[in-house]
Amino acid sequence: MSRKLPLAEGETSRTVCARAVLRKAVDEKTGELLLASVLAERVGWAADLVSDMGGALTGEHWNATDVDVLAAGKDAGGRKLPSHAWMALRRLGWSLTCDAKVNDRIVRMAQEQAGRALRSAKWRADLTAAIVATWPVDPAKRTPKEWDAVREAIPGGEYLPSSAIRSRTRQAAAFQREHGRLPVDVFELEPAPRTARMLPLAACDGQQATIERHESDPGRALLRLQLPARPDPQSYKDWTWVACPIALPPTIPPSALLHLPTLRIHHGAVRADLVFTHAVPKARRCGHTVALGVDWGLNTLLSAGAARLHDDGTIAALGAGGMFRAAGVLAKQHRLRRESEHLHAKADRYQRLIGGAVDHRLIGRHQMLAEQIRHLCDRRSNLNDALAWAAARWAVDQAIAADATVIYVEDLRSLEAKDMGRTMNTRVSQTVRGQIVDRIRHLAAETGIAVVTVPAKDTSKHCPRCLVPLRHRKAPDRPTAPGWKWAICRSCGYQGDRDAGACKRIAARGLTHQTTTATDRAGGAMVIRGVVDELEAKAVIKPTADTSRKDRSKTGPTRRRPARPAPRRRRAPSLTGPTGSASKRPEGHAHTGRTQLPRAADRHQGVQTISTPTSRHRPRGAALGAGFHLHAHATPPRWAEPTPGTMSCMESHS
Repeated sequence: MSRKLPLAEGETSRTVCARAVLRKAVDEKTGELLLASVLAERVGWAADLVSDMGGALTGEHWNATDVDVLAAGKDAGGRKLPSHAWMALRRLGWSLTCDAKVNDRIVRMAQEQAGRALRSAKWRADLTAAIVATWPVDPAKRTPKEWDAVREAIPGGEYLPSSAIRSRTRQAAAFQREHGRLPVDVFELEPAPRTARMLPLAACDGQQATIERHESDPGRALLRLQLPARPDPQSYKDWTWVACPIALPPTIPPSALLHLPTLRIHHGAVRADLVFTHAVPKARRCGHTVALGVDWGLNTLLSAGAARLHDDGTIAALGAGGMFRAAGVLAKQHRLRRESEHLHAKADRYQRLIGGAVDHRLIGRHQMLAEQIRHLCDRRSNLNDALAWAAARWAVDQAIAADATVIYVEDLRSLEAKDMGRTMNTRVSQTVRGQIVDRIRHLAAETGIAVVTVPAKDTSKHCPRCLVPLRHRKAPDRPTAPGWKWAICRSCGYQGDRDAGACKRIAARGLTHQTTTATDRAGGAMVIRGVVDELEAKAVIKPTADTSRKDRSKTGPTRRRPARPAPRRRRAPSLTGPTGSASKRPEGHAHTGRTQLPRAADRHQGVQTISTPTSRHRPRGAALGAGFHLHAHATPPRWAEPTPGTMSCMESHS
């Protein structure tokens, strides 16, 4: 199988992940069919071995010296360390031991997990060291000079969100209150991270695991790997090859290149994170003419509007835009959050009452509360994940419909809720903005649409047409709704929803600043770092002159419109009796002997029906509701006043 993906001009490779479930397997040594429960048990034995070895190796080197050596990227001889974590640890001579009999590939997976954890600790170590070295006089509120000092001490601190610095400062302040001093480094502030119970097969080769597509059906694949036959294997005979058929998700293209997955146990089933590489259109960094701006909100989660950059440098809005409202989901999210806070407070109270007692009567209740908290956290996580995917799919669909080649998203990484009350601060801080941006990047990459974050400064404050500060007030159609959703410009007369204007401002700012777009080396995300005054002056939306719409403002009395033509109603009763023609309309209720209209004609006439003008076209005796609908106007039959012509006609028929 070729491990190189062919690419055409204008394409790039994209490596992503999809989930699948291993439902059965076959032991190749004995030919035994392994059900899902047995397969999960054997995968769990291997994952326990890897997790135990990886956790021991991480704890052994959880110190500043070893982390700095690994992050330096060079060994003792000055050679560059390999990019794979397990190979870097072996170059440094960081080995491990295991009581059970495992092959070298199992050791690789343990070293890979430990190396990833130690490499990720370097950033936290530098951040904590910089905060401790520049400790402010008041940790709750830094002065401008103290902010400049801490940013200079942090590598890349110029573009680091303020929320990250504040959260680490609170963590160090809590350590100081508990121990009476500041922490030396992050390794004293945090314990060694727990190693996940999983099998990263990407660190292995064909001697441990292989994966191949089916020859005739591209929607199926076969995963072969070695698994232990007992929890503590004592020899290589206790390891056997197991073949696991996999039904590939429909999101994996037939031409995609499959890689070895990561196996994990979830609710008694084996889940496989299938990694694959496929070709996608290459997203451009600049040169865009149509862009979609996305603005964040509280009640309206997303607001999106498209804009076009013309050859003369002017920017025009494409339509009125749209909004993604998730009030129902957010209400459920807040309800689950309040319930979680209540359960956590109750569990903490039980923990204080139990203390160090072993046979306390509240231990059972505390365990039950812990299980409820875990279940509630899973519900919140699933709800956030579903909301993030739905919002991202909507945003990408808006870009595709507008033929946009770039999506400019408001950068709110530094957003920290404060001075809005406890409820509102928590509501803003626990939104899923980060997940939504990641999902937007994931979905937009499939169609070659670039996703760029732009600064959020003054996007809702200034007018999109003249950049003059707006005046915010309650919406005219919702005067009782809380908030200031409506924006009015006293300079150019613009008015509209503040989020709708903000998304236009974001799109215009991105189009004018697209030449300053930079690519983040760490994650590969595109970002516009700052706002240039000269370019910002051009980021205005040109108003479109709509001559087809007349001014409908109320300046005088309403013009009297001509009356609508009267409907054709039959004034004379139809013929009755068995000799009447079949094509004639029946008399109605005349043959029943009734002298009043049916009951339906009089029910709730003053509330549920529309008003009927008392003009000359209304037949005498007509009443609302006599037909098939309460709003229908039917001509009632006449019993008392037949015309002479009608009477003679009826007598002749009789």
